[in-house]
Amino acid sequence: MNRLAGVTSPYLLQHADNPVDWWPWGPEAFAEAKRRDVPVLLSVGYSACHWCHVMAHESFEDGATAASMNAHFVNVKVDREERPDVDAVYMEAVQAATGQGGWPMTVFLTPDAEPFYFGTYFPPEPRHGMASFGQVLEGVSAAWQGRRAEVTEVAGNIVRELAGRSLAVGGAKAPGEPELAQALLGLTREYDAGHGGFGGAPKFPPSMVVEFLLRHHARTGAEGALQMAADTCERMARGGIYDQLGGGFARYSVDREWIVPHFEKMLYDNALLCRVYAHVWRVTGSDLARRVALETADFMVRELRTPEGGFASALDADSDDGTGRQVEGAYYVWTPAQLAEVLGEEDAAHAARYFGVTEEGTFEEGASVLQLPQGEGVADAARIADVRARLLAARETRPRPGRDDKVVAAWNGLAVAALAETGALFDRPDLVERATEAADLLVRVHMDESARLARTSREGHVGANAGVLEDYADVAEGFLALAGVTGEGVWLEFAGFLLDLVLDRFTGEDGALYDTAHDAEQLIRRPQDPTDNAAPSGWTAAAGALLSYAAHTGSEAHRTAAEAALGVVTALGPRAPRFVGWGLAVAEALLDGPREVAVVSEAGDAAGAELVRAALRATAPGAVLAHGRPATGADAGAAEFPLLRDRPLVEGRPAAYVCRHFACDAPTTDPAELTRKLTN
Repeated sequence: MNRLAGVTSPYLLQHADNPVDWWPWGPEAFAEAKRRDVPVLLSVGYSACHWCHVMAHESFEDGATAASMNAHFVNVKVDREERPDVDAVYMEAVQAATGQGGWPMTVFLTPDAEPFYFGTYFPPEPRHGMASFGQVLEGVSAAWQGRRAEVTEVAGNIVRELAGRSLAVGGAKAPGEPELAQALLGLTREYDAGHGGFGGAPKFPPSMVVEFLLRHHARTGAEGALQMAADTCERMARGGIYDQLGGGFARYSVDREWIVPHFEKMLYDNALLCRVYAHVWRVTGSDLARRVALETADFMVRELRTPEGGFASALDADSDDGTGRQVEGAYYVWTPAQLAEVLGEEDAAHAARYFGVTEEGTFEEGASVLQLPQGEGVADAARIADVRARLLAARETRPRPGRDDKVVAAWNGLAVAALAETGALFDRPDLVERATEAADLLVRVHMDESARLARTSREGHVGANAGVLEDYADVAEGFLALAGVTGEGVWLEFAGFLLDLVLDRFTGEDGALYDTAHDAEQLIRRPQDPTDNAAPSGWTAAAGALLSYAAHTGSEAHRTAAEAALGVVTALGPRAPRFVGWGLAVAEALLDGPREVAVVSEAGDAAGAELVRAALRATAPGAVLAHGRPATGADAGAAEFPLLRDRPLVEGRPAAYVCRHFACDAPTTDPAELTRKLTN
């Protein structure tokens, strides 16, 4: 056992029995490097990372390699999902030096944490023009011992170059119609009309861009935006990136046709896609979108929910193929022979045609990833449902992929929002209940008495790492969505606590946002990244939550902060719309108002429930909803939502009030009229 025994990260625990003398990130490791006068070898990865596992098996479990590492370095292992700030700072250095990045990330640092040599995966033997890991270790150690002045000069230059990269776009004007139109044009140019999505291979699910396209269509009526969104979602849902048996999406597709995925399943992807498919249904009424939203929600609850009520981070890509080998995709792929073994010859032939399983295979060793290559209307629905159930039951007997069961605050916030809205849209109160339980865990375990968030927990025990901006923003987003669905104002209150801390601890003088708090651990540079990656950046997520909270409360400070944060979208949206999709979606909400909807009714009133349902199903970008009992006169101050104050029933009947841009329409008691108010 090395020093990783007893940590909370499942990824670090995977390395606790390595012969490498790993240290967790912390001042003790760098003090030890100074004492020994050796560099630090920083290795960053995550539990569901395929090549992280490969390098671990090839190098970190090898006695001779470990001996070299232990003799010449202090070795530090970091879970990028627990310490996104450490990952971001050194990944920026890797990308600046090499032009590319990825995981595993391997960085050599001075004892002052300054980087001087970089890489990602290193093989055990030289191959494809790459040095072996042993050669890298030998070369770095020799440079440290024989060319120390050169090494420290390189490190100092890198740190100075990184320090000069701070963004100065926080105070710019929020984007308007021209910038959003230009962003849409840029997306149109990069759109893959043949297969949906944007760009070539590998192809990632563009959930945040789809949200922008849906909102742009809702605000402007642009049919091209809706077509790109709907077609992309249909192509993904029919492809191998979507689990046709168990629901849920893999991380990305290695090809542009969405056929072969990189098989790990991440909570953040599935939360974002669950929500966006529900929104596609809300616009189009697509049965496929409805099915995928619900199946993805059910996947999260079935496969990722923890005993404490939160949601685990990921399922691995690799699993035992039945021979003791860890093989990518083994749990998910099928051969014709395997279909026949489960289904019999006749049903197997039918299933092979339906799911695109061939003798040649679409993956490796003659196996196929299940797809829906043809329209579902040609199939016998009852027969396919039976086949799906039998295949899923058979798959359950296979060795399962590993699960990273740590609870990440930000990603659970995304899950809360997705499950709450999906449950409300499709009359699934059980999903709303699961969202509420996850939100309760975030409050009980992750929030302290000052409303500061911890990044992670595991088995109900809070982790040691402080929350970063995306944690505060995404958890606030989840709480705001839950407040709108449940009518429980306490979630609005909790969101306010978190967003006040965003204003106090993460915001610069010009309105620019930082990924870490003012009083967080000081790294070689304070990380600050406004671009969306696999999930919304903390910057754009904060802008969205601040804007929604301001719409609920009328807070000028929060709206001003949201508008200032959106200045970065003005700069990036027209030039790189694929990488600021959530910021563009928030900008659509800003241009639309966003609209503020208050529904007042007595508890249990069916007519009031119909008004709430109409509000939830409306497509106005970023609209916020408050509903509850009327609070007028002396009772107004007791309203759980500010939007409900002094909003009476109309002639004793439930009523909906719609406001935006400091003006309100006349209240309505008619759900159809409310729908019209929220769609034009």
